[in-house]
Amino acid sequence: MKKINFLFGIHSHQPVGNFEAVFEDSFKKCYLPFIEILERHPKIRISIHHSGPLLEWIKKNSPDYFGRISSMVERNQIEILSGGFYEPILSILPEDDAVGQINMMTEFIKRNFNYTPKGIWLAERIWDPSLPKIISKAGMKYTILDDTHFFYAGLEHKDMFGYYVTEKHGYTLSVFPIDKFLRYSIPFKLPHETLDYFKRIRDEYKISGVTYADDGEKFGVWPGTNKWVYEDRWLESFFSSVEDNLDWIEMPTFGEYIEKFPPNGRIYLPMASYEEMMEWSLPAKAGFKFEEMLKDLESRGVRDKYKPFTRGGLWDNFLTKYGESNLMHKKMLYVSEKIKNRSQKPEARSQKSKGILPELRELYRGQCNCAYWHGLFGGLYLNYLRHAVYEHLIEAENIADKRLYGNKNRIEYKIFDYDKDNQDEVLISNKKLNAYFDPDYGGTLFELDYRPKRFNLSNTLTRREEAYHHKVKDAEGGHHGSGSSPKSIHDIVKLKEEGLGDMIVYDWYQRRSFIDHFFGEDTGLKSFMQCRYSEAGDFVDKPYMLEAVSEGKKGVVSLRMKRTGNVKYGEMYVPVSVSKAFDFSKEGADMSSKYEISNLSEKDVDLWFGIEFNFTLLAGDSDLRYYTSKEAKIPNRLLKNTGEMQNIKSFGMRDEWNRFQVILSLKELASIWYFPIETVSQSEDGFERTYQGSAILAHWKMKVKGMESRTIELNLGVEEF
Repeated sequence: MKKINFLFGIHSHQPVGNFEAVFEDSFKKCYLPFIEILERHPKIRISIHHSGPLLEWIKKNSPDYFGRISSMVERNQIEILSGGFYEPILSILPEDDAVGQINMMTEFIKRNFNYTPKGIWLAERIWDPSLPKIISKAGMKYTILDDTHFFYAGLEHKDMFGYYVTEKHGYTLSVFPIDKFLRYSIPFKLPHETLDYFKRIRDEYKISGVTYADDGEKFGVWPGTNKWVYEDRWLESFFSSVEDNLDWIEMPTFGEYIEKFPPNGRIYLPMASYEEMMEWSLPAKAGFKFEEMLKDLESRGVRDKYKPFTRGGLWDNFLTKYGESNLMHKKMLYVSEKIKNRSQKPEARSQKSKGILPELRELYRGQCNCAYWHGLFGGLYLNYLRHAVYEHLIEAENIADKRLYGNKNRIEYKIFDYDKDNQDEVLISNKKLNAYFDPDYGGTLFELDYRPKRFNLSNTLTRREEAYHHKVKDAEGGHHGSGSSPKSIHDIVKLKEEGLGDMIVYDWYQRRSFIDHFFGEDTGLKSFMQCRYSEAGDFVDKPYMLEAVSEGKKGVVSLRMKRTGNVKYGEMYVPVSVSKAFDFSKEGADMSSKYEISNLSEKDVDLWFGIEFNFTLLAGDSDLRYYTSKEAKIPNRLLKNTGEMQNIKSFGMRDEWNRFQVILSLKELASIWYFPIETVSQSEDGFERTYQGSAILAHWKMKVKGMESRTIELNLGVEEF
């Protein structure tokens, strides 16, 4: 009887910044019981990968788990896969960082499991043609990809078995295609259905090897799977079924298979990931059309026929789909370059012999992929994951700067194309603050870091359309369907609270700070919250001229920007200029700002001018984080609430947990509107509302005579208590 080689891989991961309770719950419900059952089935052989954040948690909280893995490695039941230690998307990293992350994982495996890995798990199976060179430089021989990648190279289903070899600049790498049928049937179908599939492909295609490799969380963390996999004994039954058929099923590791069988041939794969990822990366309207096209092809029975030619976008599209993702990525590149330059100092080079530089470890943590994109899982929409990325990147920057400057006060500014849009941004930094401005987009502040607490106060999210929003409005909610086996996570539509459809709001501009508004008379708090108000001016998202950035004799850095635009006044448009200046000191955690609003017409005009700020303290419903004012009592002060106040000279947000507050101080009385920015997004557990930050608007109604100006002065600062 012809045998079939079943290559079985499991990847388990928890992101940097995830809650301690999630690590613990996932370990108890999924990772540990899987290993316990595997121990009882010594003839079942697998390749296993744990991401670095998960390994660090297990080593600290359940070190016995390492011993159990080591025992199975020693008896040749488990092959361990390497990978980027903190689960980065390797293709978006500087090459030195990508190789460094793999080497870090490989060394960890050697130290803790006495094993030298030969293969690599590629985060989210995101492939770029440059990767063979990077992965080979790190000493790895193979990786595992979806069959999707191979279909896009023109292959057919009969070719999706065994493995291929690819190369870049002469650096070779073996690549295994993951069988999609297995990815969707394990553990969701009964064991005999998988064995029947093995027989069918063995007899039809005369194959020698078929690959399954997917997320370990499918075995206990995904909705409904813990009961199905463990209480209903699916995994025990599956392993027993395979063991009962070992006369025609063999289970080599990937490394063993390469040694025993030659590749099917050489192949060059296009940029790709799994099908769902590429669909998620499309802009919302394109994603909706793509979904319709796939349904049309399915209804006509030709989807598989045209599969090689139907594909979504690329992972990199997330950097254009979500401006916040791009800003995180560019922050990562900026900090990486800073560390590279700082580490050339002699004292830094001497530390390398003692292990990885502490700033490099922090940088690597800030490269964890989950917060940089969004699909089925919350990802970018989870503010605490974005916060963790920034927290570690800011800490990496702090360490690198301290290596160069020590503890002395200093200030520096840079003018360059930070976000890679072919327009310059202005970065101003001292020991306490990073303040990044974008003259080309309203002269706005898009990042404000309070460095002592490693906290990016500007880590908010713009409310934008998603292709799946129509499902929220159509869903009846919470139904898993019939049948005893759980649905695939891709097929579940569940609303986590009522009325989500009514909460979907789209912003027409990016949620930043120092956004300059001119309002029409019909504007109200509710219409402004919902972005359905009339903007009378053309300043919000339009370019400002960068007039000057300079450092004075006392070490004060000044930034001046100006725009001349138009404001609708009645039935006419009035030329108006807005000039704004910012001053930063060497030692302060604040910036003073002076606005000058000039009426460039001969006609006296009544203007309604506002300056918008968007900040986050992460939690909208916590008693420890709330709105504050130095001279007034604020009703409904939790950050999830909405309100307005009159005749205010100070307003801000206070964080009792981290013991600091951000305060806006105004020279003259202002009216204040405040409200939460909340998004509706999908997650593995259903559609949910998430607090992303708070919008604060200081506004004034003013009469400005023809050819005259009005001045507004304010200070924005961070204070500890």
